[in-house]
Formats: sequence, structure tokens, C-alpha cells
Amino acid sequence: CRLEIACSSDLLFRDDIFKRTIRKVEDRNEARVLRDITPLIVPSAEILATYGASELECLIESTNEGWNNSMPLTGTCPQPDYSVGFRREAFTDSQLNKLSPFIGDWISGDQSFFMATYYMYFPFLTCEVKCGATALDIADRQNAHSMTLAVRAIVELFRLVKREKELHRNILAFSISHDHRTVRIYGHYPVIEGKDTTFYRHPIREFSLVTRR
Repeated sequence: CRLEIACSSDLLFRDDIFKRTIRKVEDRNEARVLRDITPLIVPSAEILATYGASELECLIESTNEGWNNSMPLTGTCPQPDYSVGFRREAFTDSQLNKLSPFIGDWISGDQSFFMATYYMYFPFLTCEVKCGATALDIADRQNAHSMTLAVRAIVELFRLVKREKELHRNILAFSISHDHRTVRIYGHYPVIEGKDTTFYRHPIREFSLVTRR
């Protein structure tokens, strides 16, 4: 099933129709690019799970939803175009009981380090879609904001058991910024020095979708 999905997605990247695909979205808005191009770059985890990838059943997605359950870092709440994290059912009752004091009443909107939305725990991937090369810098900043909260969640969890040093300079989350031509992929990691934590991103790859092969 997963192979069939991959093959159907690859059709839009086939040499004979790829130029037409790009032409149809190059002058359109972000919603159109998100609909047509994003699934080819970042396949839906939930759709893959529906078609048989049972190992992905523990994941859940959000699309353009504010991370209202996350403890804010600034006055603005992140609202990624697409994000992936863990659903509540991914954790055992024992694990949820241990997390409960730090989460509060998540249904009524209590904020914590460990949740993004009321149904998503520990997000680890975001995708921002923009139109135009300059706008990609804005997408990068939005992703950096979201992923700082995501990496902070893991650091705070490990601090509770005094194991935060294990996370020092390790990539814990990923983000993707793209338009209809260019894709930027980043890894996000913490630098931990005693009680102080600084968050950084590492550029993994930037490439053009329209470069001739």
C-alpha cells in the first residue's frame, strides 16, 4: 500500500508532466502550493498509517492550527502550516499519569511544555509554505519558533529526571520550508550548559525542485 501511495505521488514529478505541475502553481497562493506540492515533499503520516503503515499510528497531524496548549515563548503562538507529533494513545496509562501534573487540564486549554494542541504531544516536525524566495526566510523564522518549543519540550522532560546532558547538541526535531521551487530542510537541537539552554538549527539541505537533472 505504501508503495502505491509513493508511486501515485511521484506521478507529479514525472519528467513529462513536471513542468506543467510547476507552471500551474507558480502564480498561485500558499494554499494551492500547500495542497499540490507539500504532500510530495512531506507525505502525510496519517494517510500512510491509514494505508497500512501501522508503525505510524502513534502519530497525529495538525494543519494551520495554533499551538494553544504550548507554553508560549513569545507573545505569538506558533501556527505551522503542517506539523506532526504524538497522539495521546501513543502513551501508556502509566506514562500519562506521570505527565499529568505537568500538563494540567489539557481539554480546557491548560498550557504546558509538552503539548502543542489539545491532541498533540511532543511535536517534532513542522512545515511552512510561502511564495517567493524572500518569503522563505519568513518561513524559516516561523519554523525556528515552532521547533524551539518542540526541542524545549524534550529538554524539560529530560530535566525532570536529570538526564538533560544526553541531549546536548543532538538534533531532536526537523523543519521544512518551501515554495513551488525551493526546499530548505533543517534539524533543530539544544546546547545545554548547566541550567542554561540555547536552541539552534542546522541546515541539512537546500535544493531546487526545478533544477534540470
